Amino acid sequence: MTETSPSTGSPDSPNSPGALGSSDSPHALAEPVERVGRGWTASLSLANGAIWVGWFGPLQILLASQAEDFAPGTGMSKETLLAWVAGAGALVSLAANPVFGALSDRTTSRWGRRTPWIVAGAAGGAVSLLLLAGAGGLWTMVAGWCLVQLTLNAAFAAITAAVPDRVPRLQRGAVGGWLGAAQILGVVGGTGLATAAGGVGAGYAACAAFTLLGVLPYVLRHRDLRLEVTDRPVWSWRSFLAGFWLSPRRYPDLGWAWLTRFLINLSNALVLLYLLYYLRDRLDYSDPEGGVLILTAVNGVTLLATVVVGGAWSDRVGRRKPFVIWSGVLMAAATALLAGWQTWPGAIVAAALLGIGFGVFTSVDFALMTDVLPKAGDRGKDLGVINVANALPQVAAPALAAPIVTYLGGYRMLYLVAAVIGLAGALLVRRIRGVD
Repeated sequence: MTETSPSTGSPDSPNSPGALGSSDSPHALAEPVERVGRGWTASLSLANGAIWVGWFGPLQILLASQAEDFAPGTGMSKETLLAWVAGAGALVSLAANPVFGALSDRTTSRWGRRTPWIVAGAAGGAVSLLLLAGAGGLWTMVAGWCLVQLTLNAAFAAITAAVPDRVPRLQRGAVGGWLGAAQILGVVGGTGLATAAGGVGAGYAACAAFTLLGVLPYVLRHRDLRLEVTDRPVWSWRSFLAGFWLSPRRYPDLGWAWLTRFLINLSNALVLLYLLYYLRDRLDYSDPEGGVLILTAVNGVTLLATVVVGGAWSDRVGRRKPFVIWSGVLMAAATALLAGWQTWPGAIVAAALLGIGFGVFTSVDFALMTDVLPKAGDRGKDLGVINVANALPQVAAPALAAPIVTYLGGYRMLYLVAAVIGLAGALLVRRIRGVD
């Protein structure tokens, strides 16, 4: 994990910003200068991974299985039904992440700004996953998935905001790398739990338990920064709602960074949405659920090989844009490979290349985003707005993918479109001026 600087002592020592019970914690709105310790980074990463287990166990396996069961009674294909469910949940996520980020910015509890939302979000997410397990049809499935998105986004917004709260700029690539590693392990773990549990209900229960337990080390061991009442802005609905608009004209670097993240995540969402159906219906793979797990694991191994290294390398050279550009180009090439080499070996190679590129992108783009935040007092809200670039592709991808697969050329055309979108996102990084 990340080493501490000589001035901070051992990781999580009494004077470290990661220590529980520290008596001289830094001001919540100050720019962090002390490097965080290994224990803080590890427990925050575990909490982050737990949230992704709660999202991707359902999204990769369980929702697709339920969609296949419920589709005959709805008059829709399984692809269309899954698209509606995923799109509805993504719409909730679209609003929930910035709203909960803004609420955490304004929270003055004795436990700090972020911790109450991590606890409430993880607990609510676990309950929502159990409710989703009992869904009996389309509408209860939609309602359950929307509740999962609502609650887990409360926790995710707070976890993300903890990084610019506590981590100095030239450590954020490395910490972002560990968070990215936890993310892919959460995706792999969620997929594995959903596959190995032995049924839809058991899969949801396993994901719910891991989601709740995974946040406990962070919230129990590490004291959050408290916002003094005098620092809290005067509340009004007008100012609260107006704060969600970050003008690209006023903050052009933030605007270009947001667009870059949106396009690359849209490309990735188009690849993942119908992966189970691609293996089953296009490649005629004998065990598509197992195939999804294998491809996810291959992707995860190569991602883990680059995510921390890429972030730390970016910190060391003090540059972000070249890493984001070339990782995006590599991902676009790998996506195009799925269109041109539609075989099981081709899918494995593409998954490996996507992991290499997405590993570097995940850590370095996260650090880049924190470098262009406008105000310390709005870190949670602003990161929530940036995270819309993660959620909005989940809305756009089903709307774009379903007609392409059904009417406009099938999976070959879908992956060609995804490759072009990802390449555009990578090249637009060059428009950012305030970050090297």
